[in-house]
Amino acid sequence: MNWLLVVAGGMVGAPLRYLTDRAVQARHDSVFPWGTFTVNVVGCLVLGLLTGAALAGAAGSDLRLLLGTGLCGALTTYSTFSYETLRLTGAGARLLAAVNVAASVLAGLGAVCAGVTLADVLWA
Repeated sequence: MNWLLVVAGGMVGAPLRYLTDRAVQARHDSVFPWGTFTVNVVGCLVLGLLTGAALAGAAGSDLRLLLGTGLCGALTTYSTFSYETLRLTGAGARLLAAVNVAASVLAGLGAVCAGVTLADVLWA
């Protein structure tokens, strides 16, 4: 039964990642991968919120499998982030590649912390 929850979350997360990436990137005339950056940060926020809810006893293991492993696992993408960073470097945009790495890590960690903090406020 657990694997069905992961599959169901992934079935939502994967198309959501693709559609969000395309919508965000279409609004930016830049080589910077704004779409991937957005889905990764949003996924970190959702996972932080879910983690905080779990710590407060408000999210059980089924919800964590559905949203944490399934949805967030399919929504976020380390491989695309890595590829796009390498592509920027190969195109001579080394500064943008470095900004992508630093901003992604900092924004992702910040989003996780914000999610845990928000969950603590909501379920304290």
